[in-house]
Amino acid sequence: MEHFGARLRAALDERGPLCVGIDPHPALLSAWGLADDPDGLARFADTVVAALGDRVAVIKPQSAFFERHGSRGIAVLESTIRQLRDTRAICVLDVKRGDIGSTVEAYARAYLDPSSPLYVDAVTASPYLGFGSLRPMVDTALAHGGGVFVLALTSNPEGAAVQRAVTPDSRTVAQLLIDEISQVNAGMTPMGSIGAVVGATVDPTGHDLRRLGGPILAPGLGAQGGTPERLRALAGGNLSAVLPSYSREVLAHGPSVAGLRAAADRALAACVAALRAAE
Repeated sequence: MEHFGARLRAALDERGPLCVGIDPHPALLSAWGLADDPDGLARFADTVVAALGDRVAVIKPQSAFFERHGSRGIAVLESTIRQLRDTRAICVLDVKRGDIGSTVEAYARAYLDPSSPLYVDAVTASPYLGFGSLRPMVDTALAHGGGVFVLALTSNPEGAAVQRAVTPDSRTVAQLLIDEISQVNAGMTPMGSIGAVVGATVDPTGHDLRRLGGPILAPGLGAQGGTPERLRALAGGNLSAVLPSYSREVLAHGPSVAGLRAAADRALAACVAALRAAE
């Protein structure tokens, strides 16, 4: 299989730089007139896939909103993943997993091994047990043409205390992670398969993402306060690597398929305009 970075690059070139989340918050289910139960969850996810799966480059289900419904919710997640595979959209599962040894290897097999019913193109991962602890996940991804997006500079205000802490060699923790990701991506073209998560609401001043060599997932646009214009400062000139991510700003326009498509089109146009203006 072609490696994840190459497949992502092709999807972005074909469909444009946009990721839309499937985040079935209880409030969104209610706004859509759906029950907060597995049946409502399934109708929500099915509608998003039908509306956007064949037009948006990346779809990002948030695992927690499926998990909270127990085994039936996980069954809906499995179905959603299968449907997305048929649409040719890149599926990034937002799970933010991180652990050590056999546990992180089990997570890797759950999400990045093609034999798993939860197999996806890429996952988000937490590196705060050390970037090296994620090696089984990274290795499994690379072996099967998948990807990993590693949390680096997140949009929550509490993250700065850890991510901007300074290491003994005077780099921030976030910069250390960015540099370690770049080593994994070295030599991969047109783009590496290991990416960084950099919130669209944070100020990354002083962090050098130019050598990352992989994609930059930028959540927090729209309802969380991030704007397309802020994307210009994220990549340090590596604009083609930025993957803007929206959730509630687009999902609020459901359950109308036309409404979801129009909202995604507006988000994409705004991101393209902002990124081009920065070139």
